[in-house]
This record gives sequence, C-alpha cells and structure tokens, in this order.
Amino acid sequence: MSIKKSLTVNSIEVIFENEKNILEVIRKAGIQMPTLCYNTELSIYGSCRMCIVECEGMGIIASCSTPPQNGMKIKTHTDEIRAIRKTILELLLANHSQNCFTCSKSMKCDLQKLAMEYNIDKINFKRRSIEEPKLGMKDPNKCILCGQCVRVCEELEGIGAVNFSYRGSNTKVIAAFDKPLKTMECVSCGQCIQVCPTGALTVIFDTERVSKYLNDKNYFTIAQIAPSVRVAIGEEFGFEPGELTTKKMVTALRMLGFDKVFDTTYGADLTIMEEATEFLERVENKGIFPMFTSCCPARVNFIETFYPDMLDHLSSCKSPQQMFGAVTKAYSNEMLGVEKDKLKIISIMPCTAKRGEAMKDKFKVDGISDIDFVLTTQEIARMIHEKGIDFKNLPETEFDSPFKEVSGAGVIFGNTGGVMEAALRFVKDFDDIPPKPDDFRFQEVRDNHGIKEATIRFRGNDVNVAIVAGLANARYILEEIKTGKSKYHFIEIMTCPRGCISGGGQPISLERDFKEKRIKGLYNADENLVFHKCQDNPDIKKIYKDFLEKPGSYEAHHKLHTYYQKSSLKNKYQD
Repeated sequence: MSIKKSLTVNSIEVIFENEKNILEVIRKAGIQMPTLCYNTELSIYGSCRMCIVECEGMGIIASCSTPPQNGMKIKTHTDEIRAIRKTILELLLANHSQNCFTCSKSMKCDLQKLAMEYNIDKINFKRRSIEEPKLGMKDPNKCILCGQCVRVCEELEGIGAVNFSYRGSNTKVIAAFDKPLKTMECVSCGQCIQVCPTGALTVIFDTERVSKYLNDKNYFTIAQIAPSVRVAIGEEFGFEPGELTTKKMVTALRMLGFDKVFDTTYGADLTIMEEATEFLERVENKGIFPMFTSCCPARVNFIETFYPDMLDHLSSCKSPQQMFGAVTKAYSNEMLGVEKDKLKIISIMPCTAKRGEAMKDKFKVDGISDIDFVLTTQEIARMIHEKGIDFKNLPETEFDSPFKEVSGAGVIFGNTGGVMEAALRFVKDFDDIPPKPDDFRFQEVRDNHGIKEATIRFRGNDVNVAIVAGLANARYILEEIKTGKSKYHFIEIMTCPRGCISGGGQPISLERDFKEKRIKGLYNADENLVFHKCQDNPDIKKIYKDFLEKPGSYEAHHKLHTYYQKSSLKNKYQD
C-alpha cells in the first residue's frame, strides 16, 4: 500500500502523486500561479522567477524547479512575494518596447496580462534604448529571455535554429550570426510563435494584399479552409476551444467578399485517395519502405534539409492545400466557368509553413501558382474583426459546390494520427475481409504525444505503422531507418505537437487543455458527418470520373503528385 504524500498550500492540504514540481501541485489546488518561462512540454528553465513561493524552512524558492516533498508548507501570495513579482514585472517592462496597442499579440500577451493583474501603472526603472528589429518577425525589444522559443526548437523539433548569444545585459536570442530565420535551418513550423509569451515572435500578416483582390471585381476569389481551423478560430470570438464554428466561418468569409468558400477537407480526401493507393502499390510492387505521409510542409522541409537521402520514402502526393489548388486551377473553366488567370485562391491555414509551400516554383503551371495567398487562422480572424462582423451571432451557411461533400477521414487530418487513420480507413477496404460500414475507427493510432506504434493486420500480414509528433522524435525514427533497424511500413510525421490543431498560425490560447479540446472537436465532427471514408465521398468519385480517371492514373499523377530534392539555404523557398 502506497503512503499518501501531501503538502499544504495556503493552509490547504493538497495530495500529490506524480507532479514533477511544486508549481503543478499548486495548480492542482486550483490556484493560478504566474509564469513566463514555464511550459509543461519543455524542460525546466526557471529564468523569470514569477512563480516564486515561500516555503517554511526553505525561504523563497522557485516553484517550477523545486520538487514537492511530503509535509511542505507553501504560501503563494504573501505581500513580500507580490512585491518581488511586481518588481520583476517592472524590470521586464523597462526593457520592453511598450507599444501594446499596435502589437499583434495584444490581449494574448502573458506579460501584458500579468502587468494588469499586478496593477503596474508606472515603471520605476530607466528604460533601455530600443534596438532595430533585424529578423523579420522577431522583435528583440519585446523579448524577455524566457527561453521558450530556444527550448521548443531544440527539444520538440530538434532543429536549434535560435539560441542565446552574448552575455549579461547584452544577452539576446538570435539565429546563427544574427541572420534572418528564413536563411537558417528553420523549417517554418512556427512553434516558437506559439510558445512566445510576448509579441517578440508573431505571425507575419498578409491581409492587406488579400483585401485588394477581394475588392477587385476583375478577379474571382476562392477561400479554402483547413480542417483544424474550424475548432480554433472561434476562440478569437469568445467560443470554447474545440467548438465547431465551421458554418459561421463560411458566412463570415462571404461577408469579407469571397466569391466561393470551400473546405480543404475535400483536398484531404483527395490526398488519401492518392496516398493510400500509392501505399498499396508499394505493397504490391515491393517498393521502398517505410513510406512517409507528405501533407506537412515543415516536415518536408526537414527531410529535404537534414535527411535528403530518404526522399524516396516520402509519398509523392501533394498536400491537401496544393491538391485543391491544382485541380481547381486546372479545371476552373469546366467547374466554375472562370479562367484560371482571373482566379485567386486564398488558403486559410493553421500553419506558418504553408505560405512557403505555396511559393515554390514547382507548384506553378504556366507561371500561375496553384495557391495565390495563404492566411493563418490568426490573420483571417483579424480581418473579420476589422470588418466589424459579429462572428458569434452570425447565421450558419453551407460550403459551396462543386467540392461540398467531405468525409470525416479528411477532417481528422488536423490531429496527430489523423492522416494515418484516414489512410487505414481506405486501405482496409481492400483487405481480404473488408470491415463493416460502421467499423471505421482506429483507436490504436489516436492519443499520441510523441511516438506511437500499432500493428494492423492486412491480407494476412502484419503492417507496422508509426505516428510521430515533433521533429525531435522524427530524428529518432529516421536514424533507426538509416541503420536498418526500422520495422515500420507506414509512418505519419507531424511537426507540431498534437498535429495541425496547434500549428504556428493558430490562435494563441491561455487555456492549459486547449489542445485536447480542439482534438475532441475534430473527432466529434468526424462522428457527425455522413461519410467517414474518402472513397465514399460522392464529390471525390465525381472528380475522378470527370477528370482524373482513377487514383494513381497518369492524369492524377500529373495533377496531384510532386517531387522532392535536397534543400539548401539558397533554394529553401524555391526549387
């Protein structure tokens, strides 16, 4: 029988079990503790000192870096501790640019939030001189040296594109040689933006250029919305994380001036038709294994840069964004009655790497890009706000035809494990004993936090699959393949933790369980749809019948597949 361990927090007994530090025990007690450098998914850094507490017999300590011990007596908000925290905030603000009203992180900034909570109405320290930003989206005047961007890049993504340089008061976070991030080995995942507690790292807004085309009636504008946007954009308008606002979003985009609004889930269905067919062809022809899914552009950047000898393992399929753009531009006359040079396709994406993907020369036909602009969830929410649209009270409207029908398999693309599950739903229909119509769920590939593996029985053989979240975990898997130790046949690699629901362009959330709620929202959407497999989608059947013949055909390969090549800093965003 295990002995119950507990400590007291503000005279209340709190039982603890596996909590790694006092901070987690305090939060377990329902007390909100201020932090600026702490992140449950990263290593302990302990730089901001906002989480200090008073512990009997130990004095004032940092709760994030102190493990809990039985019998501890903790006080969290004494007058002395509050005074120290207030001084820390004033020192941070003295080194801050303080242009909160024009900062894109305003009202989503942890530093701003704490300054308001601690009633900072003046700063009793001399302000330092302002430094001219050099790294594009990086503003050193707003950096508080919390180290979250450094740790997420190194620990979760295994890249290390940024780090601390110089010493003392001159310390700052920079890329190598103080060069712009886009010229470094950054894969554009945007996770540094997601963890940054201030406005030092933010999404680069491209809304003005899009607005010009929305107001120009010489062009026909189309919006396509990625699956994971629907469970996150509502947070910008007062909805809970994971709450489906799909049909309100369609209404809002029409009010912004888009001529047609489509669902990128259609492109995801198309991707699985081709990708799963490619997997079956590799099985039948004893092709190169394991095969990697190819829908994540940051992951493609990673393999092209760090593992170019493994490019043959990547599926040749384009991402859902690019497939949608390719078929829409190619058959725009037949499907929409619009010449492709008058058609502008704007992708609404959770991802900061999608913009770089859309810019690549290989995704142009006769000099015309398949995708003209990419806006993140944050950007389209800003446009809706600017137009004064009352999003929360909007009526709900449906997506447009001819890409109206989508499947739940395409919707769950936004979660880690979703692409693999969608592919398995396709592949299993070609098994010796096909599953029953309502047997479409693959629980064994869900709920992944790092590396998850499963074995699926197919045609009397075991198919070993792996679902990988974070590029640091991908390195481990790729090194296994290099040494010939890999047992896998099919691997899904997602750059962002838990998948696209936490992409670099998604709304910044201050809720601790927002990822879980967004994931649940996508699975709920899947359950409520009529079709759960891409091969059952009538609109997908129609495009093959009318234009593409069948999955894996010559026409399908010409329109929906691509190639990869070794990357360098010079050709990172070009071919």
